[in-house]
Formats: sequence, C-alpha cells, structure tokens
Amino acid sequence: MSFWFLCGKGKVFGFSCGLKKGFNYQQSFSLVNVKFKWVKDQALDAVIAGERDLRAACNLVSILSSAPNGCLPIYHLSRHRGQLGLPHDLKLSTFIRRYPTIFHESYVFDSAGTRVPCFELTLEALNLHHEELGVIRDNVMDLIDRLRKLLMLTKDRTLPLQTIDQLKWDLGLPYDYCDNLIQNYADLFSLFRLPDDRIGLKLLSWDDTLAVSQLEKNVALQAEEDLKNSCLAFPIRFTRGFGLKRKCMEWLKEWQELPYTSPYADASHLDPRTDVSEKRIVGVFHELLHLTLQKKTQRQNVSNLRKPLTLPQKFTKVFERHPGIFYISKMSDTQTVVLREAYDCQRLLQRHPLVDIRERFACMMRKGFLDRSRGLYKETADVGHKEPSKTVHGHKGSGNGLDSEPESDYNLFSEYESDDSIRCPP
Repeated sequence: MSFWFLCGKGKVFGFSCGLKKGFNYQQSFSLVNVKFKWVKDQALDAVIAGERDLRAACNLVSILSSAPNGCLPIYHLSRHRGQLGLPHDLKLSTFIRRYPTIFHESYVFDSAGTRVPCFELTLEALNLHHEELGVIRDNVMDLIDRLRKLLMLTKDRTLPLQTIDQLKWDLGLPYDYCDNLIQNYADLFSLFRLPDDRIGLKLLSWDDTLAVSQLEKNVALQAEEDLKNSCLAFPIRFTRGFGLKRKCMEWLKEWQELPYTSPYADASHLDPRTDVSEKRIVGVFHELLHLTLQKKTQRQNVSNLRKPLTLPQKFTKVFERHPGIFYISKMSDTQTVVLREAYDCQRLLQRHPLVDIRERFACMMRKGFLDRSRGLYKETADVGHKEPSKTVHGHKGSGNGLDSEPESDYNLFSEYESDDSIRCPP
C-alpha cells in the first residue's frame, strides 16, 4: 500500500506501507525523543471560533421551545447555565441580549412587584427550530446509529448519561434526547442505575454491520488486499510550514506499517507499552471523531472515557503525538480536537443536514450581533411588556432560585459597551 501525506510548505511525501518479514508487532519504538511541536492552524481555528456561543444559543432555543408558553424568566433559564458552557463571569442575560434576532425580551412582575426579565424566541428562530426538528425526524436512524456505535466502542456497551450529555451536541443528539429519543427505542437501549448512583445507558444488542470503522470503510473502497494484510494507514495532513524532522518521518513510517486493530475489536491482548497499542488508541479516537457531525469535540469531553474504552493513563497524549491526524485548537479558552482529514481548509468535506441548520443559526446570530453593534436595537427594540397582572412567585433573596443571577441593571442595553470585545460566530 502506498501512503501519502502533506508536510512542510505543501510538499507531498510518500512511502510504501509493506510488512517486513519477521517483524515483531509487539516491539515498542522509543517515543521519548519523537516529539512534535504544536503549530497554529488558522483555518481550523476559524472553524472553532464562535462554537461556544452557537452551542449555548442552540441549547437555549431548545429550552425555550419546550416551555409551556414559550417564554421563561431569567432565573428559570439560569438553572440550565451549567449545561451551556459559558464563562463564569458572563451574565446569562448579557449573553442572551447579544442576539436579538434569536431571543426577544419582555418582562413580568414577581410577587414583590419587581420586573423580572423574560425571554422567548423570535418568529424567525422558532421557524428555524421547527426545521431542525424536521431534519432530526428525517435522520433519526442515523443519529441512533451514531449513539449505538459510541456504546459499541465501550467495553460493556454502557456509558453514564452524564458522559453522553457532554457529547450530545457533537453527535447531533437533540437536547432532550433521553426523553424524546431513547424512550422510543426500548428494544435497543436500556436505562439503569450505576453503582455510583448515576443513571447509565446500555446498548442491548451488538450489531456486526455497525462494527466497521470509517477507516476500514474508506480503505475497502480503495484496495481490498489492504484489509487482508491489516496494514491500514491513517490519512495524514500537516499545517503548512510544519517542520518534520527526518527521525520523526522515519518513526511515522514505521508506525503506519504496524497492524491496525479495529476500535470495535477486543484489544485486551495488546501490550499498552507498545506502538501497536498506541495505534489502536489513535484508531479509537479517529472513529469517535468520525461519529461526530463536524468531526471535532472538546478534549475535556473525552476525559471520562478512559475506563469505558479501556484506555491507559494519559491516553489523550496521542493528540499531541499525532498532529498530522489530530489538530488541537486552543480557541475560546478550551482545547478542541479536530480530525484534520475531515476539512479542506475551513470546509467540512462531509456535511450532515444538521450542520446546515446550525450554520443558519450562526448567521442569524451574526446578523443580530452586528445590527446591535450599529445601534439599531438601541433605537428600535421594543421590549414587549407582559400584562402587569401576570406575576411570577418569589423575589430575590427568597431562597427559591431567583437570586441565581442578579438583574438589578435591567436596562436592556446597559451592558452594550462591554460587548464590543466578544467574537461573533463565523
């Protein structure tokens, strides 16, 4: 098998991936002196920019759309703040007010007569959300299969719901997937209580047709004999200007020649100290990222997968050791792992219909942000007042949750100046 990869200033290198006679597959090449430095990739960083705000906004859209009257006071929305991933020093009301094309603000009175901000979706955002629900219905089995494959990667076909919650945005699962998706497939999934008292999700049956990795599918389309030799090489692409030393190239060539172990196969026989084991770990995350809609996820989202995936300590080090396969973006004060082969500059090569919906939400957010920065909403925004007779019970300091986010500076645009430094979604 011939294997090609990009390196340096757009140069292309290739080598033949052949198995050597008498080769010891369990030998461990020294990784101590094989180090790759992190090089910034502006194109992939641009993919990540604005992702945090988009994810938080879409989650709020789901929450508001499920409200009985479609409108919720700020203290109610604040209860979901931990699931939004926003900076701790950013008030939720400030974030929501940045995007007036998505969220419309009004107010009701609490039992003490204090105005309480309430938010609902604009008609445009609500219509787009309904389109999103239609896309989910049309692609429900695709989403179910992604979840099944995720569970099949684990040792016991089981994961805590808390871990799945961290990945649901990346997998394309709806915000309320447990209530409105899992419950409809009782023949495939089962909810149960884990020994640590958390709720877990278990896949009830194994499906051999799903237990084929994306790498195996791709290679099978090109050359069936490679599968027979089990010498599968990962696509490699480096950032332009990335300097690769000769010893690193030699190690990478030998590493690619090692046997490929399917992430769905039992790997208990592999010595975790060997490069064969490391190639299996890379294969696991290569497959995991292929299960996500946009072939990326935050590094912290996989931190709880070590035991379920039967991985060794410090398993995420493979991201740094293989910068030609994975890119670690450090945008938005976090680390996001991106599968390089999935992108041509900023363009996602395989687009899921839900990605198009998300990009339309991002476009709406960008428009509202820019209009607001021009002062349009300062002058023309009309805060819809609910009837004064409509009140919400409780008041700040009453211990019922309303004091979770102070709203004394209620003026709709009182924090306008502080928004200038915020990066709007791409």
